[in-house]
Amino acid sequence: MGEQPDSAAEVGGHGRGEDRGEVRAEDRGQGRGPARGPRKERAILDATLDLLAEQGYDGLTVEGVAARSGVNKTTLYRYWPSKGALLSAALIGSDRLDLAVPDTGSLRGDLDALVRQVVALLTEPPAADIAVAALGAATRGPELAGAVAGFFADRLAREQAVFDRAVARGELAADTDPALVMDLLAGAVWLRAVLRRRPLEPEFAARTVAAVLDGLTPAR
Repeated sequence: MGEQPDSAAEVGGHGRGEDRGEVRAEDRGQGRGPARGPRKERAILDATLDLLAEQGYDGLTVEGVAARSGVNKTTLYRYWPSKGALLSAALIGSDRLDLAVPDTGSLRGDLDALVRQVVALLTEPPAADIAVAALGAATRGPELAGAVAGFFADRLAREQAVFDRAVARGELAADTDPALVMDLLAGAVWLRAVLRRRPLEPEFAARTVAAVLDGLTPAR
């Protein structure tokens, strides 16, 4: 059976026969789409990312997500008007790409832990398959680029606590740009693991953090 229209406007109504998988408007999560309860929302978002990893963005369909999660397709279209909107919600709301914000007591320790999480994200399935497929899809159009940008904005907002604590401890200047720091660290992982396809040795995270925090010139 072929994929159905990619937007809610093409669906032609919301349907009346809501089954147990569907959700009422008052049950919606804040900014994360519908949720009868955490388990149902998670099933929808996880199914979206699982299918993305298995079939790529071209193979990801709202119809497939509906079948995998057990929710009517019209319900998905009601709250997420397109495949891109559903992917955007999944990138932020699914625990497949979850981020545990570290608090080791030092900036160096926290950044080391964050880099290790990025390494796992880009090298260990299923997260690696999801991340690479999502980042590759970002070049396909503004909606997908916005979805990936939203994912990074959400992660940076949560990582902000690491930099706030470092400033409070006197480890970091108050005008430090957290986004630049994370771009340098995560970019190193992306370039090495995904583009160059080189293995990441156990000390890679510590060496990368040291290069950013300490610089590359010898101490005098």
